[in-house]
Amino acid sequence: MFKTTKALVLRETKYKEADKILTVLTSDEGKITVKARGALRKSCKYSAASQMLCYSEMTLFGNKGKWSINEAETIEQFLPLRADIELLSLGAYFAEMLEAVSDEDIPNPEILQLGLNSLYALSRGMYSPAHIKAVFELRLMCLSGFEPDLYGCVSCGEEEIEDALFSIRGGVIHCRGCNPGSPGISMPVCREAIAAMRYICFSEPKKIFSFSIPENAQKQLYDVAEAYVASQLERGFSSLDYWKSISYRG
Repeated sequence: MFKTTKALVLRETKYKEADKILTVLTSDEGKITVKARGALRKSCKYSAASQMLCYSEMTLFGNKGKWSINEAETIEQFLPLRADIELLSLGAYFAEMLEAVSDEDIPNPEILQLGLNSLYALSRGMYSPAHIKAVFELRLMCLSGFEPDLYGCVSCGEEEIEDALFSIRGGVIHCRGCNPGSPGISMPVCREAIAAMRYICFSEPKKIFSFSIPENAQKQLYDVAEAYVASQLERGFSSLDYWKSISYRG
């Protein structure tokens, strides 16, 4: 059976002498594993299309539940990422997160589109890497079933909290004197940080990056988004550790 689909390569693993095993995220099949025979040979016509972080149109051959590439053509390679190790490592973090939240054979086109939009913004330098990272993290949590409750204090209902906290485990905001309802750490979030979080969660997909935020609120947003991912997914990411080791120099 042959099938043509558009796919973003999330991970590539060398297999035997010249083959690759790819983990790809598709628009209509979700996350699937694909064999790319001969992809490591210079003569391979779809060598570029089988590289990590490449978005391609692939014609796949399926047999007994296993897929292999018959032919493929690149749509977007995000080439600027490959010329900057810091940007490439952040892109790898995006890919690792997409793989972590995506299910085998269950399509979620919104998650794929978020990944593509984030990689595009990163490769084109449309916003700072830290800004794109925080938006990607928080919006991905929303699309993965971990949308935080940002309407008001979870305990007293106050919407305009002067000195709020965000419960990392509970995914709720609360006043300093109110019980968040969940154990664990609560991190400070000022009004501007909360407004940015609401914008990221509820704005149109194409507009999620388009906001400005004061510098003091910026750090709160970045720290909260990263901590929220780690808490909800209950895991760390080696690509994130590497990105932080090279981007926070001096």
